Amino acid sequence: MSPDLSPDLAPAGGLRKVIHIDMDAFYASVEQRDDPGLQGRPIAVGGSRERGVVAAASYEARAFGVRSAMPAVTARRLCPDLVFVKPRFDVYRAISEEIRAVLAEHTAVIEPVALDEAYLDVTKNRQGLPSATAVAGAIRAAIRARTGLVASAGVSYNKFLAKVASDYRKPDALFVITPAMGPAFVEDLAIGRFHGVGPVTEAKMKSLGILTGRDLKARSLEELLRHFGSAAAYYHAVARGIDERPVRAHRIRKSIGAETTFAEDATAYETLAERLGPILDKVWAGCLARDLRGRTVTLKVKFSDFEQITRARSLPAPVADRDGLERVSLAILRDAFPLRRSVRLIGVSLSALHHGPAEEPRQLGLGI
Repeated sequence: MSPDLSPDLAPAGGLRKVIHIDMDAFYASVEQRDDPGLQGRPIAVGGSRERGVVAAASYEARAFGVRSAMPAVTARRLCPDLVFVKPRFDVYRAISEEIRAVLAEHTAVIEPVALDEAYLDVTKNRQGLPSATAVAGAIRAAIRARTGLVASAGVSYNKFLAKVASDYRKPDALFVITPAMGPAFVEDLAIGRFHGVGPVTEAKMKSLGILTGRDLKARSLEELLRHFGSAAAYYHAVARGIDERPVRAHRIRKSIGAETTFAEDATAYETLAERLGPILDKVWAGCLARDLRGRTVTLKVKFSDFEQITRARSLPAPVADRDGLERVSLAILRDAFPLRRSVRLIGVSLSALHHGPAEEPRQLGLGI
């Protein structure tokens, strides 16, 4: 644990006190907690079928390279002793509510990111604790006492650095990045540890010689715009430890989506349809985790020349299940053919969301 330097996070000068709470291997930890026979074993929460995908992996499984969103066949190849456990999203949601209640005891400014993750603005905290670090410590202790689960916490003066801090010494960690530490800390950070830099962007940055925050900081905004488009302003700011985004309480999610950039471009419908499988698994897992359903399915296709198209279909009733999502997505994909160029990225999202399952599973018309 970092020393309590959070008096430096005082609101004088407009600085905020932000905490990022992230449950350690949440779904997998719940399953190990509830089944002692799984403790200490490599487990994956998700579907074990050929086209299944890993929703979460225990730390024992991660030691073999198993990661969330990984195809089940790949995970089993990396870890032959991997135990697959069917997700219990109703249980995860109930525990998430317990955790949310703990957070609400300390602040009303809570921005949930997922069932297992949230940002908090504790510039003013409800318990009158002397520092943001003290608040984070109290939250972690209360979560462990009430749920038997472990949370990591990052404390800083903005959301980007709070997120970086919570990941920095996982699992079971509390780490603080003060304003005095922030700029130098970011300069020494490997580019792959920047929140918002995924594997594809990381590879592109490394190809440009951007390996650390210091390398990123040395690039002008104009240069970053040429290579990264609308994301350039974000990269330019966070490379300097700057993130002006507020913690947004009661944020309303407008869509749930996932996308994948291919290692090799593809042109055939059959290939693209097969590659949609893990994407659809991830989108539907997100719907189940948040108890959301949607009426509008949107397909995103980015071509080899970086031009992209989106095609959407709005339905008379919410998509009832994963198979329904697959049927609609494949119909939209089929209608996009013939393609003039090869495809480097494909994604699917659901919007027009509402809480709760669809009233009645039914065959969805695809001709509307």
